Amino acid sequence: MRKKIKKYIDEADDRVVNMIFSMLEADKEKDWWDELPEEVQEGIDRAIAELDAGKGIPHEQVMKKYKKWLSK
Repeated sequence: MRKKIKKYIDEADDRVVNMIFSMLEADKEKDWWDELPEEVQEGIDRAIAELDAGKGIPHEQVMKKYKKWLSK
C-alpha cells in the first residue's frame, strides 16, 4: 500500500501534493479534547449522559423563560 501511495505522490501535481501534505499536518495536530483537564472531560461526559437520559431543559424552553433578558 505504501509503495502505491508513494508512486501516486511522485506522479501527482503540486495541488494534490499540497492537499496530501495538509492532511498529514492536520493528523499530527493534537485534538483539543485531549488538551482539556481530565475533570473537565468528565464533567462534559456527565452532562452529555444527563442529556441523553432526558434530564436536560430544551433550548426553546430556556429561551422562552429568559426572553425578556435577551432582547434590548
